[in-house]
Amino acid sequence: MAEKIIEIESEELLSKLFGQLDVNIRHIEEKYDVMVVNRDGNIKIMGAEPGLSEAAKAVDSLVAMCRKGHPLNGQTVRYVTSMVAEGVEQQLEELGGDGVCVTASGKIVRPRTVGQKRYIDAIKNNTVVLGVGPAGTGKTYLAVAMAVKAFREHKIKKIILTRPAVEAGEKLGFLPGDMQDKVDPYLRPLYDALFDMFGADSFGRYMEKGIIEVAPLAYMRGRTLDEAFIILDEAQNTTSEQIKMFLTRLGNESRMVITGDITQIDLPDTKKSGLVEAIKILKGIDDINIHRFSEKDVVRHKLVQDIIRAYEKYNEGRKKHA
Repeated sequence: MAEKIIEIESEELLSKLFGQLDVNIRHIEEKYDVMVVNRDGNIKIMGAEPGLSEAAKAVDSLVAMCRKGHPLNGQTVRYVTSMVAEGVEQQLEELGGDGVCVTASGKIVRPRTVGQKRYIDAIKNNTVVLGVGPAGTGKTYLAVAMAVKAFREHKIKKIILTRPAVEAGEKLGFLPGDMQDKVDPYLRPLYDALFDMFGADSFGRYMEKGIIEVAPLAYMRGRTLDEAFIILDEAQNTTSEQIKMFLTRLGNESRMVITGDITQIDLPDTKKSGLVEAIKILKGIDDINIHRFSEKDVVRHKLVQDIIRAYEKYNEGRKKHA
């Protein structure tokens, strides 16, 4: 049985690497059929090739992420092992370092995958960004975090978040309450992200002052949005006319992020998705970036990745037999 030693400089780092009840290391052992032990304050990995070398690459990457302050959990370990399997673990060097912003509870918001890091960089470096990908990849949450960062740095004066009010089962007219009550359920994920960043008191105060605006997409018509960070969420449910209307609201010193999942379109079959069309039309335009997430960027429960892959496999099979 061969072995590899990885030097660790502190007990604290070792503790973070192993995780609570050694859960992180147990995942490595099961994945690569190796044994990982703490030997005199260092990591000793024992096993046969090729599992031994693969496990060493994964542990090396996890240690490097730990040193940069990146928290480790089951999702992180699964992500690292998937990158090792593809032979692109060197890309993990992009992760770590300073976070995007700090939430009201003191949590540091930081990208957890390479795809998320490149999305953040795209938002930093472009006026308009389209973030396209499956559920659970952090498209909206990270966009809100970047909006809060820009606001705190006095780069913008207003944060505007909007969604198309497209029904998925219920009609707006059948829901109780006035128009605001009817559209609030569609906007709830946006409220939740802002609550997390600002806290309830600050969020309410900024809403009253008009610094934060959360509204249905229809409310954007006829406006010019200067010095604002504008986020259009669930853009796969916009029509061609709606997304063009939204894009042309862009004013001076403003930024736009458009997010959506083109596999979850709730529009009637007779309507084309404005997001799908915009991806084709805007491709190659300077200062507009189209960022695509993959299932590897999903940071929810591991079953979400499995569900997405299962549906992709099912849809590919349908296309072959169509």
